[in-house]
Amino acid sequence: MRKVTFASLIAFAIVFSGCQTETSSWTSQYMGNDLIQLQVVPEIGGRVLQYKLGDYGFFLVNDDLYGQEPPVSGVGPDDAWLNYGGDKLWLAPQGWDNDQQWPGPPDPVLDGQPYAMETLGNNEIRLTSRKDHRGGVQLSRVIKVHENSTRVDIAATMKNIGTKPRRWGIWAHTQFNAGNRHGKGHNENYWAYCPLNKNSIFPKGYSVQYGLVNNMSFKPDYDNSMMKVHYQRRVGKIGIDSPAGWVATVDATDGYVFVHRFEYEPGEPYPDNSSVEIWMNGLGEFVAWGKVNKLPEDIKDNPYNFESEVISPYANLKPGEEYTYKYKWYAAKIPAGTSVLNCSDVGVVCEDLAAVRNGKSLKIKGKFGVFYEGSLVLHYFDAAGKNIRTETIAPQVSPLKAIILSHTVQAIENTASVSLHLYDKTDRDIGQLALVKRL
Repeated sequence: MRKVTFASLIAFAIVFSGCQTETSSWTSQYMGNDLIQLQVVPEIGGRVLQYKLGDYGFFLVNDDLYGQEPPVSGVGPDDAWLNYGGDKLWLAPQGWDNDQQWPGPPDPVLDGQPYAMETLGNNEIRLTSRKDHRGGVQLSRVIKVHENSTRVDIAATMKNIGTKPRRWGIWAHTQFNAGNRHGKGHNENYWAYCPLNKNSIFPKGYSVQYGLVNNMSFKPDYDNSMMKVHYQRRVGKIGIDSPAGWVATVDATDGYVFVHRFEYEPGEPYPDNSSVEIWMNGLGEFVAWGKVNKLPEDIKDNPYNFESEVISPYANLKPGEEYTYKYKWYAAKIPAGTSVLNCSDVGVVCEDLAAVRNGKSLKIKGKFGVFYEGSLVLHYFDAAGKNIRTETIAPQVSPLKAIILSHTVQAIENTASVSLHLYDKTDRDIGQLALVKRL
């Protein structure tokens, strides 16, 4: 949730990988490959200001603050939050009751002041904050872009720089552009998907942290153990103790998905008891700072902001100790109008794989998005689990193209199941994308 509002946010322009560019008073580091481009701006709280798949920018960027020299204090007039947008690291839990809660934003050090940047290798950098004496920590993260993939690895580290023990979680906070890119208003087909915990600590499988408890944006699908969040321009925030290790943010109007993947640690305490949190700017009221807050209709003060946030378990740090939280980013083009049913390090499933017999033929169907360039290969298995045939069904696939399979192949005798795998451009098996267990 947000203490101050900010000006309208827009998608960003084309960037170029592997170089630095002066942008007014900023020096942006551009990282990427033939699929994705990242714009990193160390001067404004070590932000990854934009992640683009092709020419599609996922993150929100505050146009009114773009390129402006940040104040030395790290905050705006009257200690206002300078929300540049993009992705950044914060501390969790958030709150204003005691010194075990992070009272930002604004935060003059971790969110607002420059980070030091080191180049570690090709498409790999480290960003390091200044020392935050209130929280007693220093944050850093190593960001690495992989080749021939939309994969970005992030290792976020928190170090106790004080003289007493500290207990925080690392909060990886990403803001997405949920505005209508083809007209005015918000994107009416903007969603997030996150698996629910069947043994959740929360009675409903999730916790409403801000806004109305009965906000119609929150649409739990208990039959499929999936939390669905539909952006409807209504303010609210939820926490989910999801053990699945992923959350997908989807622009179903244009067919794009961005995925956070992380390792869930069962049995470990999490801030807010949540491994994933989702916030939505919008109309309505929420309670914070001991009062009721009402957000305005003006998009300059209340933009189309959709936040997907992943949080580490609490780290108990003695003076000088460090803790590292690792997570990944992926993105893909998916068929417009579809949802996300499942996710792996290979890609996303938007419509389950189906294999239907018709005499001597087998009809293969399904809808997907993949995270690597390469090919899709079917593995045929008999009832004993033996691989009896391997067949390339889509010789050229890419994260830049949505995948809609509708192929008829020759039925293989004794086939009991089929598995769809993604092979990369070097013919390496990345892994299973989908499976039909029984034919």
